[in-house]
Amino acid sequence: MKSIKTTIFAAFIFWGCIAFSQETTFRERFSFGLKAGININSVYNEKEQDFSADPRVGFAGGGFISLPLGKLLALQPEIMFSQKGVKGSGTILGTPYSWKRMVNYVDIPVLLAFRPAEFVSIHVGPQLGFRVSQKDVFTFGNSSVTNEEDFDKNTRTFMLGAQAGLEFYINHFVISPRVGLDFFTTKEENNSTTTVNPEYKNLTFQFTLGYRF
Repeated sequence: MKSIKTTIFAAFIFWGCIAFSQETTFRERFSFGLKAGININSVYNEKEQDFSADPRVGFAGGGFISLPLGKLLALQPEIMFSQKGVKGSGTILGTPYSWKRMVNYVDIPVLLAFRPAEFVSIHVGPQLGFRVSQKDVFTFGNSSVTNEEDFDKNTRTFMLGAQAGLEFYINHFVISPRVGLDFFTTKEENNSTTTVNPEYKNLTFQFTLGYRF
């Protein structure tokens, strides 16, 4: 009789564990992952400067953790290496010029995730950005100058912005289309703006593929 009770109890625990594992999805448990993809970066709020800008493609990659706040909500902080570039062109005294810029940031978005279904979620939240390096190529007539620097006193090294987008889940894989924008311009206040060092705000479309554990 004791062995029968032990067997029934063990079976109950076994089936309970199966039921719990079926109901405990990625929406309801802590998870973390890695992702990588591209940024398509453009600019806005050029403050009527005399140049036209085109987007550039850069790399984006990093990691994330998901902290559930129930079945429908989660907090998702991330840390990303993010390249944000831009191309510009114009004329000076009738002579055409062009410039290319690629800025490397470490971005830290802290996003609130709304999860209406197991396969999709909506993300929105603030983003902190820290500029780590920059490369400029300026072409004027037949002359070209390349400038690489870690820091520039005239350029803002800390950025505050926002990010919003979707995540689609296929088992452990995550597809993330998002858009991010900066609240500040790329230059500190009261600094002069020149053709070589223009002032603008970043507008970034990001597409990444990730894997969650």
